[in-house]
Amino acid sequence: MIQLLTLFGGIGAPERYLKRKGINYKLIDYVEWKENRVKAYNAMNPFEHRPQDIRGWNLKPDIAIHGSPCQDNSPANLNDDEGRSKLMLETIRIIKEMGEWRPRFVIWENVRGALFKAKRPIFNEYLAAMEALGYTNSYEVLNAIDFGIPQTRERVFCVSVLGNEVFDFGKLQNKPLRPMSDFQQDDSEIEDIEKYVVKIPSMLNRIKDLATAEEIEANKSKFRYIETIVNVCNTITERPDRCPSAGVFKMSDGRYRYPTEREWWRLMDFDDTDFDLMLEEFPSKPGKRNATLYALAGNSIVVSQIGAIIDLLLDGNYAKKIEPVQLELIY
Repeated sequence: MIQLLTLFGGIGAPERYLKRKGINYKLIDYVEWKENRVKAYNAMNPFEHRPQDIRGWNLKPDIAIHGSPCQDNSPANLNDDEGRSKLMLETIRIIKEMGEWRPRFVIWENVRGALFKAKRPIFNEYLAAMEALGYTNSYEVLNAIDFGIPQTRERVFCVSVLGNEVFDFGKLQNKPLRPMSDFQQDDSEIEDIEKYVVKIPSMLNRIKDLATAEEIEANKSKFRYIETIVNVCNTITERPDRCPSAGVFKMSDGRYRYPTEREWWRLMDFDDTDFDLMLEEFPSKPGKRNATLYALAGNSIVVSQIGAIIDLLLDGNYAKKIEPVQLELIY
């Protein structure tokens, strides 16, 4: 049985992957400060209380997963080094307080802005602190598109292994890209579709398909145009109606629409059964898009992406082979 600890746990992408694969795990603890995310997590992960002998009680997690708030690592906030990005260092304090009960693996995830020059000192502080605790760090920027999901979502993952082994990202198993038709709803099956139609002039004026080559050239230094989703979408965020955006779908009648909440969740690799549970917890209002459902998915980790790392850790063949260095003797 895998012992799991999740900090800044969001809606529980690692737990969804473990359940999907039928991997037996025990949740040591789950920590998340956003009320809606906790509510969503509890709906998808109902606690199952089972009798257990106190003599077999074990609080030592095998894997700890955390992803501190990413907003302060976005390009708009890269000059602010006193914000929420420093919350990643709270994990260090928690691990220290575990004493000898330190997790064997620690996984951290965030936007790639965490590696930019303005934020790099915080990340370097985290790496140094993990090394002081006896961990060996390895990190890489991964794209969801390499794990079967048609979304260009780049995130930095850091895997810290207790001891001297180095996690080898080159051993991750990529997956063939799934077609967008697996994720996109047909217009005819979307209830109240008019609320998804792009009607605001400021958004219509930024749809690339509707702009001339001259307009695109004139505005290239001012803003990015909204792409029409065909095979791949841009990064899923908290909102579909923000420019730049994940993109829009072209409808059969020639108009354009935002992705639905269900499509948003599918593109983060959650199942429709997960979404249906969320719809019960956070019902939509007639004629209104559901901002809560968009935000919950947009702030999550792509399930198959974190799943690839978990698979490699559980397989045991995750370590990078370090070639011995041949020293030249000087006489």
